[in-house]
Amino acid sequence: MFEEATVYSPVIRQENGTVSVTFAREHPGFSDADYQRHRARIAELALTYRPGDPVPEVDYTAEEVDLWRQVVGDLQDKHRRYAAAEFLDGSRRLGLPSDRLPQLREVSGRLRALTGFHFTPAAGIVGLRDFYGSLAEGRFQATQYIRHCSLPYFSPEPDMMHEVVGHGNALANGRLAALYRRVGRAACRAGSRKALEVLSRVFWFTLEYGLVRENGEPRVYGASLLSSVGELEQFRTAAEVRPLDVAAMARQSYTVENFQPVLFCAESFDQLEAFYDDFLPAVEAGEPALVGS
Repeated sequence: MFEEATVYSPVIRQENGTVSVTFAREHPGFSDADYQRHRARIAELALTYRPGDPVPEVDYTAEEVDLWRQVVGDLQDKHRRYAAAEFLDGSRRLGLPSDRLPQLREVSGRLRALTGFHFTPAAGIVGLRDFYGSLAEGRFQATQYIRHCSLPYFSPEPDMMHEVVGHGNALANGRLAALYRRVGRAACRAGSRKALEVLSRVFWFTLEYGLVRENGEPRVYGASLLSSVGELEQFRTAAEVRPLDVAAMARQSYTVENFQPVLFCAESFDQLEAFYDDFLPAVEAGEPALVGS
């Protein structure tokens, strides 16, 4: 859960130690006191987590379990129609259940055995260097809460469906996991704050919202897009699709509250890897190619 995409519901610890989550007025949980308390309990589990400890388990509600069954079932159908081959490979390997809501600890154990990645819990906002730096060591900082049940098909913030279904399935594929690690290593060596910010923007338009062409059609490998039933139904007709371009990505605005109006498509997965081959050394040098001021 990285900084640019998580300004929606900041986690606050009061002087007396009480943890709360502040919801924007437009958030679907703004008027739901029970949901707010539940989110605060989940956030506190993450805040008290220490690296090396087992990932804490969450007491999900029956409504959240039903929501998982509904949304994940629908997502799996959409993935068969729209997801890229590398993502589908990771999905087959990880084998997430659709009939029950798995714990992050359980998924993390499966993932570690496949590609060496594992999950650790995040309470809320994670700074850019912290989030991306953890990828270099094969660690993905993930939330454990579930989106509000009134908005099942799109979440304005990364929840368990986004983290586990989107990123988890991607990280179970060797080629995608390697890209995440490479991004993490480049972030650790980024030569400037500007370079790190551009890296984050490129990550957003590739590993969060990226497309790759297969048999003449754009297919999805980006985790955010693959965890949104609503957006998967519309991306081919509602978004402007552009070729990979660092400068264009760096200039392109985006919103976490709505569907993305502009997406970027690689002509092949080989081209995506070559794109990162060219881009990441510039990040480390502190001068991302073609970004401008």
